[in-house]
Amino acid sequence: MIFTLTTFNLLNKRTSRLLKYAVGLGALGVALQATPGNAASSVIEGQDGWLFPGWEHTDKVDRAQLVSNIKVIEETRDALAAKHIGLVVMVVPAKAPFYPQRLPAGLSLSPEIKSRYVDVLGMLSAADIATFDDKEVLRAVEHDRQTAFYRADYHWTAWAAEASADETAKVIRSKFELPPFGTGTELGEWTNDRRYGDLATNFMSPEDRKRIGRDTYTVRKQPDASAGLLDSAPSQVQVVGNSFVQPYLGYPQKLSNAIGQPVGLTWNPGNIGPWKTFLDAVESPDFSRNKPKVIVWQFNEAQLENNSNSSDNWDAKGVMPVNTWRSRVAAALSNKP
Repeated sequence: MIFTLTTFNLLNKRTSRLLKYAVGLGALGVALQATPGNAASSVIEGQDGWLFPGWEHTDKVDRAQLVSNIKVIEETRDALAAKHIGLVVMVVPAKAPFYPQRLPAGLSLSPEIKSRYVDVLGMLSAADIATFDDKEVLRAVEHDRQTAFYRADYHWTAWAAEASADETAKVIRSKFELPPFGTGTELGEWTNDRRYGDLATNFMSPEDRKRIGRDTYTVRKQPDASAGLLDSAPSQVQVVGNSFVQPYLGYPQKLSNAIGQPVGLTWNPGNIGPWKTFLDAVESPDFSRNKPKVIVWQFNEAQLENNSNSSDNWDAKGVMPVNTWRSRVAAALSNKP
């Protein structure tokens, strides 16, 4: 499933917000261009051409909203458990706190931002929500010429995606009961693509983009699209997230390979938001017919400060009061084929 963003109206008054969250890889056909009024505030140029998203705070944390959102996730975990479905929450660390040494001189992160990831893991652990320290996983990826994030891109690398999928598989196997190993996805060979990162493509002038230069994207060759994403059998695990878990970067394929089971995928560009994407998953007819054993719900660290009613962050079709979101989830989980 490949998403393009040609349906967005770039002349809309919310263009800046859409651009901030609709970043994507060139391989997906995404070619949004930043307008002069929002380009400077949407990308931060650091050391050696490293780029960072300007829309993610470096100075403050909305801790009250974090606490509230973790509570909603806890309630969702309980609702899924009542239907014999497990939940694993994977939080991808923010790029700027991960690479403070690569930020521009003079830009410092607040103590709250520096500790936010650890704080989030603590909240999830206190709520007994299955998760893992993905920041440590990504740190282990950084060796030789491997990096956890692409230099001029918002996204993690395929190495980081696969390492995170392996760790997710360990959590699933340790906490939830799956059928014996069956048919997992066979991984393709590695290949290299050369392209501009999405932060450079979407938020920089042609001159600055050329100055920043292209990056090498080391990814797996993709499976034959005519054969389906991963497997035609019912999915034992359903991945729900944004473009970090898109097939191009390999997370769902590696997870399927690691657990030896079919894995389903529901993803949207980041401007849709994790709450609406979760609804897309559980409200789908396929979910009603074949409920998975486990849902893996992926968040970006900074996204956890925004609830389902955050009109400043999500596209209009994904914005709704939290109680409406709760009601729709409950109704979807009660549906029978």
